[in-house]
Amino acid sequence: MAAGVRKRGRAGPAARAMGLCGQWLRRAWQERRLLLLEPRYTLLVAACLCLAEVGITFWVIHRVAYTEIDWKAYMAEVEGVINGTYDYTQLQGDTGPLVYPAGFVYIFMGLYYATGRGTDIRMAQHIFAVLYLATLLLVFLIYHQTCKVPPFVFFFMCCASYRVHSIFVLRLFNDPVAMVLLFLSINLLLAQRWGWGCCCFSLAVSVKMNVLLFAPGLLFLLLMQFGLRGALPKLGICAVLQVLLGLPFLLENPIGYLSRSFDLGRQFLFRWTVNWRFLPEALFLHRAFHLALLAAHLTLLLLFALCRWHRTGESILSLLKDPSKRKVPPQPLTPNQIVSTLFTSNFIGICFSRSLHYQFYVWYFHTLPYLLWATPARWLTHLLRLLGP
Repeated sequence: MAAGVRKRGRAGPAARAMGLCGQWLRRAWQERRLLLLEPRYTLLVAACLCLAEVGITFWVIHRVAYTEIDWKAYMAEVEGVINGTYDYTQLQGDTGPLVYPAGFVYIFMGLYYATGRGTDIRMAQHIFAVLYLATLLLVFLIYHQTCKVPPFVFFFMCCASYRVHSIFVLRLFNDPVAMVLLFLSINLLLAQRWGWGCCCFSLAVSVKMNVLLFAPGLLFLLLMQFGLRGALPKLGICAVLQVLLGLPFLLENPIGYLSRSFDLGRQFLFRWTVNWRFLPEALFLHRAFHLALLAAHLTLLLLFALCRWHRTGESILSLLKDPSKRKVPPQPLTPNQIVSTLFTSNFIGICFSRSLHYQFYVWYFHTLPYLLWATPARWLTHLLRLLGP
């Protein structure tokens, strides 16, 4: 008898949990129209889409031909490091010299060994499929916390996007690796884990420099949250991690490493550009055009910092003060403040990039729904929202 009581006692919490789950699912079915429109159902819709994506991604890998672009070059570059070459000026692949920071080398060195020295393409595709699903999960968690975008939009953001599937599992570019670390960083910032968030942000930068487009927004958030003195340790985390990762290469040839992996003046080829293809090639390559884009980029960042990101009524210089010493009492940063600042910072950089290539699409693709739904709603905005994904 006692055993029977204990058995019912153990089953009680599980039964209640199942009952609550059943009630929630019945309510969701009763409100199935709202299921696609209410952001509170983001996680449920996201779970369904992620399950669908497992099948879709598997189908893409096994039914659509792989296209070799940069994978062999990546493997040749890391193979040079494995063979003992730490001078960045001596490392190169089929498509040119190694131009990515040290984090790229370590991650793709792991992929080199996991794929039989880069020869097992199918294994690499499956690894990148897991990376793709992890990216979606991190993006959905961000959208869940912002409660801005209706869940039906997520179908267009994942299942219906052939180009993103192609970039991840049919081309094996390094851009998705950088972006999954970036989205992990944003989730940590939303959880108020600022130190770990900065650490992951620096890891993302160490894979590819495009993540620096988020840096102005991150700097603004750090100053708003901690003031200058409090932000310095977090910035120190970013800097120290870059030094530690690059140390073997810095000891061998510091100028060579810095000039190759963080080459801000790199010249892009006109034949690969997507965003400026309508310009004459001579203008695209002209230094004055590059300087004009940089000036426009910095100007728009300043305008957003003054007019959109900073709305306390105080001077923007007040951000340098300790939050407790400001005239306006500091308020905790909301998820929308964090995400809006970071996403707009990145998108401003995208608009004024000197060149965008096919694979650069993943730099901003997953941020577009948020940016569209965060825009004040008017009839034109509604049209753009439908066209955006």
